Amino acid sequence: MRVYLPGTIGMLRRLVADGRLQPPGGTGFALTPALRESYLSGDTEELEYVALLDAARASLRLIGAAEDDAKELPRRVVISVDVDNATPRPDLDAPVVKLSGPISYEDVAAVHVDAEEAEEAVRAAARVIDAADLGDPHAEFVLGEAEDHELAWYAPQELPFLLDLL
Repeated sequence: MRVYLPGTIGMLRRLVADGRLQPPGGTGFALTPALRESYLSGDTEELEYVALLDAARASLRLIGAAEDDAKELPRRVVISVDVDNATPRPDLDAPVVKLSGPISYEDVAAVHVDAEEAEEAVRAAARVIDAADLGDPHAEFVLGEAEDHELAWYAPQELPFLLDLL
């Protein structure tokens, strides 16, 4: 199953250094049966993109939690992995899955990361993500500013080079 894991640049550094990573709470996002049922139309690629965007939004929460860490760059990160140990959790939300253990570098299919020009918008969105979830119109606007930035795609073998450039 293709699973989209929310992350941070620091998590990518740990994945490359250690060759494995335990996703926070074991939580990921995927094209689950519940997600497919919640849409009237959409092919597999479109619905997987919905799961990826949910992971990117969850990445904002991780960035917000690491806000005091001056080394943590404010860029959304989504790690796409192919795993067999994902269990759908529709009780949490339609695309949510739980992983039973860490992922290895070999599980990584791709990584999606914000470009430098998104940093200001991502930093602002990480501060208001909870208010946006509660319907605050200003916070929703700020969140939309970050989500207007497309995530860049990287192959697993490009990660060490990407991290060297940051």
